[in-house]
This record gives sequence, structure tokens and C-alpha cells, in this order.
Amino acid sequence: MSGTQGQAPVPGAGDGTRAVRAGLPEPVKYEPTLPGPVFAAHFHLPGEPTGPYTYGRDENPTWTHLERAIGGLEAPGESDVETLVFASGMAAISSVLFSQLRSGEAVVLPSDGYQALPLVREQLEAYGIEVRTAPTGGDAQLGVLDGARLLWIETPSNPGLDVCDVRRLAEEAHARGALVAVDNTLATPLGQRPLELGADFSVASGTKQLTGHGDVLLGYVTGRDPEAMAAVRRWRKIVGAIPGPMEAWLAHRSLATLQLRVERQNAGALAVAEALQNWPEDLAVRYPGLPKDPSHAVAARQMRRFGCVVSFTLPTRTRAERFLEALRLVDDATSFGGVRSTAERRGRWGGDDVPEGFIRMSVGAEDAEDLVADVLRALDESAR
Repeated sequence: MSGTQGQAPVPGAGDGTRAVRAGLPEPVKYEPTLPGPVFAAHFHLPGEPTGPYTYGRDENPTWTHLERAIGGLEAPGESDVETLVFASGMAAISSVLFSQLRSGEAVVLPSDGYQALPLVREQLEAYGIEVRTAPTGGDAQLGVLDGARLLWIETPSNPGLDVCDVRRLAEEAHARGALVAVDNTLATPLGQRPLELGADFSVASGTKQLTGHGDVLLGYVTGRDPEAMAAVRRWRKIVGAIPGPMEAWLAHRSLATLQLRVERQNAGALAVAEALQNWPEDLAVRYPGLPKDPSHAVAARQMRRFGCVVSFTLPTRTRAERFLEALRLVDDATSFGGVRSTAERRGRWGGDDVPEGFIRMSVGAEDAEDLVADVLRALDESAR
């Protein structure tokens, strides 16, 4: 991992213990357990620049603690894993795609992934990179993989919540000479560990459940291959897509409650999904944790937790908007993973191939019984 050595992980520790102690430096008498943010554009640097910190665009001690923390959650106990933090999830995504691909090469993207991927596709194609797409479900990306340099996986997909078999795709991609990157945003490291499943990169937006309070923009890339990660680091240096020290510190501070938040939010999401599934109307509910979900069997093999996002579809745009207006405990807002529940009609953005009445709901840390009651009441009121 990048930066100086911190506390050794506790052998066999659980997720809660790892989250609370992730990335902490060795204790120093009279110093705080987690040092405050280091605000520095440059560092005192006499003589030859041989130390770890020289200039603020390259490294920062606050990043080091956070990078070590995330790496310890993505790949517990693995000393050869490196993590790099970025200013946003899209900065992290772009760093992998543009550092690993060259003109004339091909990349496979999900056709049902995050809505900013079409913008990325335009830029990749402008650089002479061939872009192929296929849906996440059914491991359909295998059908367009031959000859590709990089396979980009998003599982569960956002917002449709389809799941693909990461291990199978990674084995097939490597056999055909392709690198594999997995967008792990929705699952978080406590729900899924892509590197253990064979991926070369685990990439995520830390803006979402990782930090969980809706007040930080952040992204990261974790990988095991030194050469590939050196290219990602070089891209970050060139583009300058770096997080501020305050954002990095807030993110690290938030990791301490990650396991608590994930457990509560996932339990709430399952309760909401079950209530929606039992509603008299067929709402086409999707949640990988539901035994009847089309993705459940694959998800159960590779995921340890199923996430905080539930999707469902109301008959019309008008009905969906009435439903959102009727909610009292759920904010009509984009993004997901925060401690306060949110929901939105995804069709309003125009970037997702979803019906007009499609709702993506992110379950927060409220009491599950209260959320279920609020959702069912809003469904009833919106149907009148």
C-alpha cells in the first residue's frame, strides 16, 4: 500500500474491527489516534527529494492514511495491494480507462452501467479506442470480449441492479489477454471484494456508501499490479484529479462507522424490498438480496452483503412523481448510500435506459419499520 507503515491489521478481525481501525498510524504519545488533515501545497525539502512527501499534487499524509485504510478493507492482509484516492468517482474511473488504454485498442463497457459512461465512451472513441457494450446480466459481456484490452464490470449495475459472475468474467478475460476492472461502488468493500474474485482493479465512488453522509466527493482505485498502478498514479499526477485533505480526512473519519451503517442500511433495504414485493401491484422490484431476484443466485456466491439500493417501477411518470411527493422520510435526491434515505425517478436525467416510472431508492439508517410504513403509505396515496 502507498505511504508509510501504519498499525498492523488484527489477524482474523471482523469487518467492524477493520473499519474502526483501518489506516490508523502507529500510536504516538500525546498525538491523536487519527491525525488531522495536512494542508500543504509543498513540504520542507532540503537536498535531494528522497522522502515520501514533496508536493501536494503527488502525495499527502492524509491521503496515505485513507489509502491504507481503503486498501485494508478491499484486500485484508495483502501487503502488495496499492490504493490511490481521487477527487471523485469519475476521476477514479477515468484514471483506469485512460491510463490503461491506447489508440487502436478495445474496451468492453456495460450497456446498463452508470449514466456517465456514455460520456466516457464519446471521449474514448475520440482517442481512437474501440468501445463495445453489452448488458451486465447473464455475463453478456463475454460475447464481445475477444480482442479487448480491458473489461469494465459494474456489479450490481446502477440503477438496474443486475449482477454478473465476476470470477467467471475475470478468468475468461485473463485467458484472452484482457485486464479487468470492477466498479465496486454499490457493493462497497464490505459487500464484495473484486480483487479476491480475480479483478485487476477495484474502482469506486467513495461519495456513496463508503463515506455515507452525502457531504464528500471522493473516488479510489485499488490494484495489485505495480506497473498498472504506476500508470494510474501517473494519470492522477498529470490530470491533478486529487482530493482535498479535508475531504480525505472526513472520508477516513467516516470509515469507522462503515460496518454499522452497512449492516443497518442493508437490513432496511431488504425490509423495503420485501414490502414492495408483497404490494398488490407488480412493481418489478429488484434487489439482489431477495431470494426471488433474478440475480440472487450469482450475488449470493460472490457478495457478502447486498447493498442499500432498491429499484422498482411504477406504471407512469405521473404516478412516480406523486409517490415521491408523498414520501415524508425519504428525500427526492440523486446519489445513494447516505444515512438519510433518498429516492428519485431516474428517467428525469435521460441517461438511463429505464421506464418513465422507474424509481431508484437508497435506504438510509432510519428505522426499517418507519421506512416501510412511509413507502407503503406513499404508494397508497399515489394510487388514488
